[in-house]
Amino acid sequence: MFSLKQHDRITDISAIHWDACTGDANPFIRHAFLSALEASGSVGLETGWAPHHLSFHSKEGRVEGVVPLYIKSHSYGEYVFDHGWAEAFESVGGSYYPKLQVCVPFSPIQGPRFLRHPQSSLSIKDMGEALQKIMVKNQMSSTHITFCTQEEWEQLGQSGWLQRTGIQFHWHNDGYKNFDGFLGNLTSSHRKSIRRERRDANAAGLIFHTLCGDEIKVHHWDAFYRFYLNTSDRKWGEAYLTREFFSHLSETIGDKIVLIMAFDDTTPIAGALNLRDDDTLYGRNWGCIGKWPFLHFELCYYRAIDFAIEHGLKHVEAGAQGEHKIQRGYLPQLTYSAHLLAHHGLTKAVDRFLDEERKIIDANMRHFSSFSPLR
Repeated sequence: MFSLKQHDRITDISAIHWDACTGDANPFIRHAFLSALEASGSVGLETGWAPHHLSFHSKEGRVEGVVPLYIKSHSYGEYVFDHGWAEAFESVGGSYYPKLQVCVPFSPIQGPRFLRHPQSSLSIKDMGEALQKIMVKNQMSSTHITFCTQEEWEQLGQSGWLQRTGIQFHWHNDGYKNFDGFLGNLTSSHRKSIRRERRDANAAGLIFHTLCGDEIKVHHWDAFYRFYLNTSDRKWGEAYLTREFFSHLSETIGDKIVLIMAFDDTTPIAGALNLRDDDTLYGRNWGCIGKWPFLHFELCYYRAIDFAIEHGLKHVEAGAQGEHKIQRGYLPQLTYSAHLLAHHGLTKAVDRFLDEERKIIDANMRHFSSFSPLR
């Protein structure tokens, strides 16, 4: 019913056709974000992220659906860790890489991964079967769909894909008029703790600016990239994103960018990069030069909440992991991924592992929820 095309660069698919399939989903899966990654050299064969996007077409030639797909030669930059699976498979003579990865590179942001035109009859099952055929035909070890929607996760599970869950921490706007309104919904001890942290962060004499769209100039990006490199050096040892990526992003979807920066007098010393859509602020990258009390919390959590309340956004997603976010009003939220492994023995072993891991995740969800700061 549908024909399939494979593309080694996203510009082979027009932005109009791609974005017609994304609908109102978050900006990370839109053509502009993904093309900025490729145009800037942040992803490509040299970085171990070879684009291999899919497009599905009707008999009349209309694009019915698209999939952001990459051929990976490693497991870095994914935030859903399968290094142990690779080591186990290779220890018995298997070749785990290359593998297929359906995701938004370097972005632990949940959203649809099988992007379908709203008028299409193309199904999640159809798209999953197409991926399986590509994996088998090319003799690859596995296919991984990370940070997908719960609907995709459930339907792929029904088709035999292995199901994995994880936990992030998100803030939810309960119709607050201002930050004090949010604090009023917390227990007394958490309310006092947050006020103390904000007071100390703002007592350092720093100047804060929340910049959007055309307000973000080249010198702001230059400074932010220094912060990003500093954080990358400390955490990972290698920066995934190039300086050009941020310029491409600013030129194409600048209206979706929220850059919160801190200055010591006129010298920029820290920044937090966010993207937004109509109801959510997505925290992505942070960096700082020097040590300042509670500055990370102020820029990445509290000023993100300030922005969300001011602009009527419903949620703030502050990135991967971080149990410490709970006491600051960010509550646990399940994330989903689906995995298909070609080798029967590896499938059985990983299935047993994931069964136990999901039990632990469920227990952790209950545990984390019991520490909610909300009254």
